[in-house]
Amino acid sequence: MIHPSYVELMQVVNSDTEEIGEEPVVNSRYSIVIATAKRARQIIAGDEPMVVRSGGKKPLSLAVQELYEGKVKIVGEDDSLEEEID
Repeated sequence: MIHPSYVELMQVVNSDTEEIGEEPVVNSRYSIVIATAKRARQIIAGDEPMVVRSGGKKPLSLAVQELYEGKVKIVGEDDSLEEEID
């Protein structure tokens, strides 16, 4: 089994909106897949990963980890990514 699962990713991404009472940003697995794929392509194109690179992780694994740790946010209206720098 892949960790984190898409269900866990959806909960993390939607956690901020549930507190405020807004509609969830992510309603389907498709949104998670598109967001992680976009971020992975950014990493492949030369963007620095926002998580510690360990063990030669692949760009998609890094993108999933960034999303899970809240380093990257999904913007609801146009499905683009907005990076948050800690």
